[in-house]
Amino acid sequence: MVVEIKALACARPVDLGLPLARLSVSEIARVAVARDIVEAISVMTVWRWLREDALKPWTYRTWIFPRDPDFERKAGLVLDLYAGRWQGEALRPDEKTSIQARARIHPGSPPGPGRTGRVEHEYERRGALAYFAAWDVHRAPVFGRCEATTGIAPFGRLVDQVMRQEPYASARRVFWVVDNGSSHQGARCEARLRERWPSIRVVHTPVHAS
Repeated sequence: MVVEIKALACARPVDLGLPLARLSVSEIARVAVARDIVEAISVMTVWRWLREDALKPWTYRTWIFPRDPDFERKAGLVLDLYAGRWQGEALRPDEKTSIQARARIHPGSPPGPGRTGRVEHEYERRGALAYFAAWDVHRAPVFGRCEATTGIAPFGRLVDQVMRQEPYASARRVFWVVDNGSSHQGARCEARLRERWPSIRVVHTPVHAS
């Protein structure tokens, strides 16, 4: 019986016919009863048995398969820039979008001895803004601005905000590391930015590596 319940904990919910992303202790107890493994069992008993083998089916880690066939080269360019190098020579900003204002329907509870703080799940939507930010990875300042929406024009305003300041305004080259979002995608992005700021060099990260 114990072994069968531990086997449930090691199964994927889809293999158990459950429309869930992950299993909880209470769900494992319910399935054990539904499958006649036991007539009845408490959640605490299931938790204790799983703890013996450090089984925690409610936790998980995600991963993603690289889709970009040129991943290594593109990633190398970005990592070199972060290390202060470009094309083998030593050298002497990102976008956070759709940030929603949310108000919790019920107040949360503060943490206490042996107790984590709790935040009630339900909330009311209070509108959304797009927050654009550029981060100088070597000097550390962050340049940010709020916009009503994302897009080429809002991103361009962020670039202007940064490039009008020193040391970027007078620099011989300014490298912008960007992901593959629609507002700064492909070679057209660099052409558009360099027409306005000739010193800009756009470096795209591999797909899914922003």
